Parts: sequence; structure tokens; C-alpha cells
Amino acid sequence: MAQDVLCEVSNCKYNKEGKKCSADQIFVVSHKGNKAHNSEETDCKTFEPGM
Repeated sequence: MAQDVLCEVSNCKYNKEGKKCSADQIFVVSHKGNKAHNSEETDCKTFEPGM
């Protein structure tokens, strides 16, 4: 498992100092079923608006 999950979405409530994600779990989905060919075909469903 990844030691650090980094995020550059500054308005996510899980984005902490150093762009580190503080969520307990990360849920990533594909726009095209259960497979993706590149990162542009994915989204982080863990995102929640913060401050």
C-alpha cells in the first residue's frame, strides 16, 4: 500500500499540509467501466469540499 497519498486539490477537506491526503480510504473510479487507459479517465470519489 502507498505510504503517502498526495493531492493538489486545495479545496478538498482531506488535503492537509504538504498536499497529503488525510482520508482513511481513497476511492478512485474510471469513466469507462472498470478499466482506465490513463489518469484522465479516472476521478477520486473521496473528494469532499472543504474550506
